[in-house]
Amino acid sequence: MKLTHDKIERNVGLMIVLIVLVIAVGGLVEIVPLFFQRSTTEPVAGLKPYTALQLAGRDVYIREGCYNYHSQMIRPFRAETERYGHYSVAGEFVYDHPFQWGSKRTGPDLARVGGRYSDEWHRLHLRQPRDLVPESNMPAYTWLEKAKLDPESIAPRMRALRTVGVPYSEDEIKGAAEAAKGKSEEDALIAYLQVLGTALKTK
Repeated sequence: MKLTHDKIERNVGLMIVLIVLVIAVGGLVEIVPLFFQRSTTEPVAGLKPYTALQLAGRDVYIREGCYNYHSQMIRPFRAETERYGHYSVAGEFVYDHPFQWGSKRTGPDLARVGGRYSDEWHRLHLRQPRDLVPESNMPAYTWLEKAKLDPESIAPRMRALRTVGVPYSEDEIKGAAEAAKGKSEEDALIAYLQVLGTALKTK
């Protein structure tokens, strides 16, 4: 039987099977090679897994929906690299599960924000953004200062990340609770922000 457009379009079942087949083959051709490229599977030099405090801060970042307003991926365009620094590379995100690339920039990209401002600047900015950036439309996150971390909740997260390839040692996991003891969610979020992009930071 010769397949023609007319026959395929009249047979819905056949059309669905062919569409799935084309998408599957296309996906395999595009995705499978990435698993064998060192640039996408190996960390860049100097990249370290998040500390217990940074990991807790990342959880706060995700919970508060910051990724809806800030991307963490600098595209390889002059306008972006001049403003934010070196373009993002896959090796920077191998320990991120899930990555926080984002696609919307209501606020600036945060991929290279680590070390750009002091801890105190971040603290003031989180509590009252418009005191430092008058045109900002970011809400104030005043409650983070008073909200304390749950130190015992961090080690299980680190163990879960270790199962997907993040190289946490047993000592790091055992010391997680102590590292987060007495710290606020604000402290944790600032620790997370201060490490972003520092492994490949060139500007």
